[in-house]
Amino acid sequence: MIRDITLGQYFPCESGIHKLDPRTKIIATIVYIIAIFAVNTFIGIGFAALFLMITTIISRVPAKFIARGIKPIVIILVFTFILNIFMLKGGEELVSVGALTITSGGLKRAFLLAFRLILIIWCSSILTLTTKPITLTDGLESMLRPLQRIGVPAHDLAMMMTIALRFIPILIEETDKIMKAQMARGADFETGNILQRARRLVPILVPLFISALRIAQDLAMAMEARCYRGGDGRTKMHSMKFARRDFVACLAIMAFLVIIIMEAHIL
Repeated sequence: MIRDITLGQYFPCESGIHKLDPRTKIIATIVYIIAIFAVNTFIGIGFAALFLMITTIISRVPAKFIARGIKPIVIILVFTFILNIFMLKGGEELVSVGALTITSGGLKRAFLLAFRLILIIWCSSILTLTTKPITLTDGLESMLRPLQRIGVPAHDLAMMMTIALRFIPILIEETDKIMKAQMARGADFETGNILQRARRLVPILVPLFISALRIAQDLAMAMEARCYRGGDGRTKMHSMKFARRDFVACLAIMAFLVIIIMEAHIL
């Protein structure tokens, strides 16, 4: 399951989504996530899923990559779903077992929350799978640059966020190596129930923590060896420019937002 996490990875491909300006994709992702939280009906969730499905087809990212990205959060989804079924109330009472009660309103909102989480992970995966880390850094820095007037270090913040995102697949690979090394020494991570398997993952944390510190130290030394001093005086090899496809994408995401808002008010 650890190897199934796709967040932070890049899928090289020639598609319309890959060619979009990173700022366009970042803005579209933010707008989409905001719109998702405005959805309160299954019709709206279905339309949001259809919009994201069309985007995925245009991006030419294989569906298996999206499925792999959602697979690791299945346990969290199930736990959140069960918790919200009993915590959220409203509507007609369906089942009552002692102090635990399931209502139609709670069931509906639990399903909506689960679908929202799936769509958010799906949307975030599309952003990272279609955008190179260095391009994502440039896009974030460009969007944060106006905040420099009030003392916000735009370049440093963008670099930190991108490094953190890039560390996800690196740490996943390190975790896989540690697990294989321990399995070669007789460790068992595949059998038993969820609690037993989670307990067996505890011995992985110490070597993973040490490995993460070593990687961070190597990265810092490499940046110092290349005389990295932040964003002052730095120039870009490729300047970012909005093209016609970026305006088309912005119109599409704004149309999506308007439809979602109208659907929320009508239904």
